[in-house]
Amino acid sequence: MASSRRLMKELEEIHEQGIKIFSTIQVDEANLLTWQGLIVLDNPSCDKGAFGIEVSFPVEYPFKPLKITFKTKLHHPNIDEEGQVCLPVISAENWKPVTKTNQVAQFLIALGNGPQPEHPLQADLAEEYSKDCKQFCENTEEFTKKYGESDLWTKLCQD
Repeated sequence: MASSRRLMKELEEIHEQGIKIFSTIQVDEANLLTWQGLIVLDNPSCDKGAFGIEVSFPVEYPFKPLKITFKTKLHHPNIDEEGQVCLPVISAENWKPVTKTNQVAQFLIALGNGPQPEHPLQADLAEEYSKDCKQFCENTEEFTKKYGESDLWTKLCQD
C-alpha cells in the first residue's frame, strides 16, 4: 500500500530530524494509520506540560488530510473541548497531497504558541484572548498545571 510506505518514510524523517516536540510519536506497526505522542509548546503559558495527541490518517492519505486530536485538555481558542483542532493546513479545502506530517507538526506548534482568535472553536476563549491577553495567559498556565502531562514533560526535558 502506497500510503504505508509514505507514512513509514515520514515517520523516519521525523525521527531523523530530531523534532523534539514531536519525537515521542509512537506507532503500532500493525496500524500505521494511527500515531500517538506528545507535543511540547514554547509558549510560557503552557510550556510546563506536554500534551497528548493522536494523529489519524485516512486510508486515502496523502490524497485526503490527516486529523489531529488532542488527548490532553488545553485552554486554547482553536482547540475544542473534545480535542479537535482548527488547523487550516489540514482542512479539506486547503489540503495538498505534497504536505508532509512534519510540516503539519510545525503548523500545529505555531498554532499552539500563537492562538488565532479569528478562527475559534471556542468563542469565549477567543474573546478572552482578544480582550485580556494577560488574563488568558494566566488561565492557560493554570489549566496547563492542572491538566498537562507534567511527569512526561519533565522526562522529555531531561532527554
